[in-house]
Amino acid sequence: MYRRLFAVVMNLFEYGQEKERQGPLAARMRPRTLDEISGQAHILGKGKLLRRSIEADQLSSIILYGPPGTGKTTLAKVIAGTTKAVFEQLNAVTSGVSDIRRVTQEARERLSMYDSRTLLFIDEIHRFNKTQQDALLPYVEDGTIILIGATTENPSFEVNSALLSRSRIFQLDSLNEQDLAQLAKRALSDEERGLGSYQPTIDAEALEHIIRVAGGDARNMFNALELAVVTTPPNENGNRHITLEVAEESIQKKVIRYDKKGDNHYDTISAFIKSMRGSDPDASLYYLAKMIHAGEDPRFIARRVFIHAAEDVGLADPRALLIASAAAQAVEHIGLPEAQIPLAEAVLYIATAPKSNAVVQGIHDALHAVRRESRAEVPPHLKDSHFNGANEQGRGMGYHYPHQYPRGWVDQQYLPDEHLGTTFYHPTQHGYEGKLQDYMAWVKQPPHKKT
Repeated sequence: MYRRLFAVVMNLFEYGQEKERQGPLAARMRPRTLDEISGQAHILGKGKLLRRSIEADQLSSIILYGPPGTGKTTLAKVIAGTTKAVFEQLNAVTSGVSDIRRVTQEARERLSMYDSRTLLFIDEIHRFNKTQQDALLPYVEDGTIILIGATTENPSFEVNSALLSRSRIFQLDSLNEQDLAQLAKRALSDEERGLGSYQPTIDAEALEHIIRVAGGDARNMFNALELAVVTTPPNENGNRHITLEVAEESIQKKVIRYDKKGDNHYDTISAFIKSMRGSDPDASLYYLAKMIHAGEDPRFIARRVFIHAAEDVGLADPRALLIASAAAQAVEHIGLPEAQIPLAEAVLYIATAPKSNAVVQGIHDALHAVRRESRAEVPPHLKDSHFNGANEQGRGMGYHYPHQYPRGWVDQQYLPDEHLGTTFYHPTQHGYEGKLQDYMAWVKQPPHKKT
């Protein structure tokens, strides 16, 4: 009996291995151990909390959050292969409350009868509605199941607070180009699980293009590599030569001559900034699109837009800085491709806004004055007087409270004597700054007697 049972188990294991070998390259090359996982050193490096928990088989409920192709499902499967707990898996797209009840009921029986823990992996957990998430809560809370949720959406917005408070969130980052290059070379040389049996050779520029366009998504890169190799006929030596043209077809994007560390990078960002400054919305959008398509870091773009809103729009339209800030937050919270819309909105707003660099010149002149001053004392009537004995020192004496005067303004000295009469801020007549000039002229009109 035991011999037959062992044979059945081995047949199932061999069937699983054969099925894995026949699956897509991304599935075949899926890491089997923590050491095989590329990137994510910030959570899986030696001595890190998550790695220690997995290796000690003492994992508590966690949420894995990150862009597609960063290894969330891979990590869950590695955990499945290392834990002594029973591993169950549900997909939030196809599973409902009844599936949750079935799995949790089996977990409860397993725990009470055999003292055996259950790890429940739920892919795309953000697709569960509130009712489905609430159905999980009591079982996570009492330890019946240990939850591993995976999501591409920010769990702070998509997972209910009660479930979040009982889970630890680990964020996975997009793989960098070095990580993807390592995975690609492994796949191209591995004859058992990868593409090595096809004897592929790939031009450096072709591999670089696939890696760059993959955008940190290992699955995307593997799919393109497999398509390129399998569909390329072998030459007379049996090798399959992958050129840049083949790479472009395989990943369905033409190469854009854009070196993120070379002249193309600096020329494009320069043209982008100057187009916004020059109030050309079409050119601004074009250079934004070029950078996004070429794989430029969206956070770098967002920073430049943010800075430009303050430098070149300034107080001619104070809302520009708020919109640039919102676009930068969108990049952090939702990432590409969705964040390209808020970025485009910010770029268009800035390009079409009135321009003024009076703020830049103002802070520049003020800093210059501070660096050159000899001894500039705060005028006595402006000094802090909120302590015993301040009045005896003359602190705060003679200060006029502006709100007691018409229009909320009174003529009194604010600058130190050394800088008296100096003007640092020179507002233009552009946009909101024109209104500032009118306002400042209005408040200074007499009379200035107390109300």
